[in-house]
Formats: sequence, C-alpha cells, structure tokens
Amino acid sequence: MMQGSTEVPCTKEAADQQVINVPKGANSGDGVVVAHSTNPTDVVFDEKLRHTGSNRQTSIEMGEYNGVRYSGIDNALSSPRAEKSKKVSLLPLVFLIFYEVSGGPFGVEDSVGAAGPLLALVGFLVFPFIWSVPEALITAEMGTMFPENGGYVVWVSAALGDYWGFQQGWMKWISGVIDNALYPVLFLDYFKSVVPLVGHGYPRTLAVLVLTAVLTFLNYRGLAIVGWVAVLLGVVSILPFAVMGLLAVPKVEPSRWLVVDLKNVNWGLYLNTLFWNLNYWDSVSTLAGEVENPKKNLPKALFYALIFVVAAYFFPLLVGTGAIPLDRSQWSDGYFADVAKIIGGTWLCWWIQGAAAMSNMGMFVTEMSGDSFQLLGMAERGMLPEIFAKRSRHGTPLIGILFSASGVLLLSWLSFEEIVAAENFLYCFGMILEFIAFVILRIRQPAVSRPYKIPVGTIGAILLCIPPTVLICVVLALSSVKVMVVSLIAVAIGLVMHPALRYCKEKRWLKFSVSINLPDLQADVHENTQSLVP
Repeated sequence: MMQGSTEVPCTKEAADQQVINVPKGANSGDGVVVAHSTNPTDVVFDEKLRHTGSNRQTSIEMGEYNGVRYSGIDNALSSPRAEKSKKVSLLPLVFLIFYEVSGGPFGVEDSVGAAGPLLALVGFLVFPFIWSVPEALITAEMGTMFPENGGYVVWVSAALGDYWGFQQGWMKWISGVIDNALYPVLFLDYFKSVVPLVGHGYPRTLAVLVLTAVLTFLNYRGLAIVGWVAVLLGVVSILPFAVMGLLAVPKVEPSRWLVVDLKNVNWGLYLNTLFWNLNYWDSVSTLAGEVENPKKNLPKALFYALIFVVAAYFFPLLVGTGAIPLDRSQWSDGYFADVAKIIGGTWLCWWIQGAAAMSNMGMFVTEMSGDSFQLLGMAERGMLPEIFAKRSRHGTPLIGILFSASGVLLLSWLSFEEIVAAENFLYCFGMILEFIAFVILRIRQPAVSRPYKIPVGTIGAILLCIPPTVLICVVLALSSVKVMVVSLIAVAIGLVMHPALRYCKEKRWLKFSVSINLPDLQADVHENTQSLVP
C-alpha cells in the first residue's frame, strides 16, 4: 500500500499547536488515535505512528480521507487484531457465498405453489442469467478493486460520494437484518412438525431467543470458524436431497414438469421467491478484507458458488415435482419434508428437517457476518461512530454483531412472505446504486487496477446492468402497499441519519475516525475525472 504525504509538525512548537486527545486507557494495541479537531485540514501527530507506520485510525471529519491510496491489494494493511484473525481461504469462501445466497432448496417451495412446476423450474434456470450472473460479475470486479470490509458501501462512496455511500450501507444493512430474521422463522417452520410446542406463543419466542444467542456467539468466535462450519453444514444440508433423488428415480413422471396455468399465477410471490433465493451475491464483498488473496479467491469462489447454488435449487425441484402428484396448495415453505416422507419414508423426512435446521443455522451465521463486517467497514471509513470499528479478541466486529442480532430479534415476529417482500424492496434500492456506481467507476477510473475485470467495455457494462434493472422495477411494482410504505419509511430514516451523524460529529457527541490504511476515494475520483478532460 502506498501512503500519501501526510504533513506532521517538524518542530516541538508546531507540534504543541496540534489538538491531541488520546482516549483514557488507550495503548499501543488499541490501534486508535483520536483528535478532536473541527478543522478538517488538521492532522494527528503521533511520534510512534510516524516512526513505526503501525495501523491507526485518525479522527477527522466524517467522510473526509487522509490521502492513502491503493497501489495493489497484496500490500493492504489491517488492524493489529485483524492481523491476528485467520483469513478465509477458497473452500470456506465458496460455502460462505453459498449460505449468503442460498443454503439449499429450503424456501423455494413457494415458487411451485405460486406458479406451478414448469414456471418454477424455468425460473431457477433462466433467472440466474438475468440477475445472479450480472451481480456476481460486478461483485468480482468491484470486490477486487476495493478489497476492504464495507464492500458495496465503498464502491458507491467512490462513485457518488459519502452521502449515497451511507444510504447504500443503511439500506443494505437493514435488508440484511430483515433477511436474517427469516432463518429462525424457517427453522421453526420445519422443526414444529417434530416439536409442535415451538410453533406458536411463548415457546416459539423463547426458541428464537436461544437460537439467536447461540448463533451470535458463533459469529463472535471468528469468521474462519464460521467459514468451516459453513462447509460442514453445506454438506449436511445437501446430502439428503441427493439420497432423495436416487430414491425418486422410479417414481418420476416427466409430464408433471410441464404443468402450467398462466391464468392462475401469483406473480408477486413467484418473483419475490426467485429474487430472494438468487440474490445477495454482493454480500461477500463486505468480507473482502478478511479473505486470503482476494484478487484470486473472490472471483473463483463466486464462480463455483454460482454453479453450486443453481444445482442445489434445480435438482430438488426436479425431483419433488416429478415424483409426486401435484397439489399446489401444499407447496409452501417446509413442504420438502413432506415430499421426502412420501418418497422415502419418515426417516428421510426427519433427515430433511434436520438438514433444514442446519441450513438455517448456516444462513444465519453467514448473513450476520456480512452485516456486522459491513458496519465495521463503514466505521473504518468514518461513516459510523468509532465504536463500530472495535474488534473482539477473535478479530470479529463486536458491536456490529450485537446490533445485527438485536435487529433480528425485533423483526422475527413478521411472517415469511412479509419478510421476503420487505427485504427485496430495500435490496432493490441498494442494487440500483451499485449498478450506477459500477458504470460511473468504469467511466471515471478506467485505468485503476482491477485484478478481475469483466471483459466488456463501457457500453457492455451498461448493457449488463439493464436486464437486472428491469427486473428490479418489476419487483418494486408488484410490492404491496404495506411493504412499500414500511420500506420507504426505512429509506427516509437513512436520508436523515447521515446529516444527523455529521451533526453529532461536529458537536463531539460521538467519536468518528478514519483508518490511515484506506485510500482517499474522493481524490481518486477527482484525479481520474480530470484525466478524462482534454
């Protein structure tokens, strides 16, 4: 990493004129130096920092940077505690993406109930080319261009400025927390057939609390642990469907796959189910700073995960719809357990239910990892109070984990369909900003290093974004009034939250700091824009 020229006082008298305030109890292991200066041109003077180059965070105005820039991702620095934490290798990264996006076929049953077998099967074959492939390609390019925690927040900030970067972070974090609230719901929907007591009332509430607490602690223990747990859970979750497929071969009737009734299609539920099950490819970008050799492993992991996800959806749907007579009213979340019972018996039903429980655990911990590291990345950029950049002794974002867990508990009372619709609505707004940022950065920063670059020019980049943008418009148009109102209220909160945080910064009510190891995004944009002017 190449550091910009940061001026420091060269005399004792000049140094005495700087405003320096080291937090009580701070030491060299904290990695933070705080200065409460209202002048954005002021700098922090720290003799140890000047001589050692150790990682620090300097408190400057929120959204203003210190001039450090990327010259290559292999030299990127990290905080002392981040260096102690283990980086995520390729195989765990593939399964982290798998669980960020999918986790298996649990939750795809509604596509059959909404539109019938043919449209469900076609949807999970065609939809990835409209949405998943473009999103994964953009994530690979942008994620290797900005390999730091914060991911898409950094992309949007670089292209559109910090205000819209903050809006991106707010909408995607809220969307992620809403998404994570699904997994206790799905877990209990499967588990209540075994233990009916947890299907409603206080036992259900207690089960949500216990499940959330246990999985939150797993996130606290470290991302590398979460990655290998995801590998184990992924194998456990997919294996029973492979067995079910073998048992179903004699019972499959191909004519059942062709059933369609276009006059009786719930397009809203159908598209929301497809969209929810095949999005969130960009979530892995918020963990880019924790990945081992991201310029190689991130694109590879996205490619392998894409194949894995599509196969994990299509094959069980092919088996389930082809091996048993169609009753669309039965196809809702949790129905694969009943399909397994019909095909293989009670033992296979229980196995599928156990796999569903494991899958939901995997999706919960990976989603929470992405959400919490996003908050950490935003704090390192000065968009959130400094406390969000604090890491536990395991290198995990302690405050981000606690905030994400609290959001899950607050939203877990919503129904499956309401959660999916609200999450999709907010997610769509965030994706529009990502597409805009991707195109702008292609235009303004064509020469900036991109370890992985989609092999298309500027026109190709624009064309790549058109199909998913059209799909976004369709999903938004099909949203219910209730979902639309709730989602727009959430968006409005973000619009006022950024200036409110700036005001808190100016009044020194909250501490904000920017990592000295991060690039000056706005300077890069300005310089590259100037280079395009004749």
